[in-house]
Amino acid sequence: MASPPLAVLRTEAVPVLDLLTVPQVMARLQLGRSAVYDLLRTGQLASITLGRARRIPAHALTDFIRTRMEQDAA
Repeated sequence: MASPPLAVLRTEAVPVLDLLTVPQVMARLQLGRSAVYDLLRTGQLASITLGRARRIPAHALTDFIRTRMEQDAA
């Protein structure tokens, strides 16, 4: 039996969720640890908890930056 074409094996329907650590967010925003945790605590920056680990979806960081830019432009 012939193997299926490679296009059939792709999983394009499943999006890849890029999760960032707090230190990665600190570096990208050039903020300190306390400032990033304040953003998480106040709900300005969305996150998920996996066990004891806090992770920030990359799209949440992008949304946060976009929102702040819109607020500054207004």
